[in-house]
Amino acid sequence: RHTSKFRETVKEETQRHKAPNKTMGPVKVDVPSPEKFLQKHSKEPKLADIRKGDDCIDFTEKPLKKLCDDQKKPRLPLRTDHPVMGIQTKKNFIKTNAAETIMSVPKKPQPNYVDTRRGDKQLLDTSGLVPKFTKKKDYGQTPEYLIKRNEEVQRAQEEYDAYIKERIQQGSMKQLSDEERDAVLQGLKKNWGELHHQYQGISVVTDTTPKKYRKERLETEMKQLEKDIDMIERHKTIYIANK
Repeated sequence: RHTSKFRETVKEETQRHKAPNKTMGPVKVDVPSPEKFLQKHSKEPKLADIRKGDDCIDFTEKPLKKLCDDQKKPRLPLRTDHPVMGIQTKKNFIKTNAAETIMSVPKKPQPNYVDTRRGDKQLLDTSGLVPKFTKKKDYGQTPEYLIKRNEEVQRAQEEYDAYIKERIQQGSMKQLSDEERDAVLQGLKKNWGELHHQYQGISVVTDTTPKKYRKERLETEMKQLEKDIDMIERHKTIYIANK
């Protein structure tokens, strides 16, 4: 069997660059002593208490809590302790209770309503059956924010009317008359009718690029004419700028 003469050199270099605890930890770990076994509640955090005097204990760690003797319940009596005897009172509990009952104000029953035949009760105030809102002082009046909004809208409209009037007086703007408005509207509708007639004459199958472009162009022009017609029909007064 052949044995390489570099066998020992390679083995020595491998052991030299090898890290024994690189991935799996140290080779040997100290075993814990049997006397230091894990006890119950040994890993729970312990609160450090510092006694301040004889009647109060202050815990400095979380949770912070101060427990004093005056906050504790009284201790249980010892077997040798005797109760205090001979204490009497002259208070007449019968007359006192009778007077308190006579002078007390009777409690008003809570208004309810029954909504089922089994007698299920519901509160009457939250049911909506009591006309509470109609009895308010400001019921039926316009809210203040609506009044302010209406005043702002009216003020803006007045400023716009003043601006338009000034522009008309300067000659940079004029108002279309009813005849001109009707003529423009009829011309737009006529153009839309011509485009619609051309659109209906298009082939159903747009298998070529020119057919497709022609159809898209007609649809775009018809949509623009429809927007213009709708705008003129919605606005009775139209202003145009003089060039």
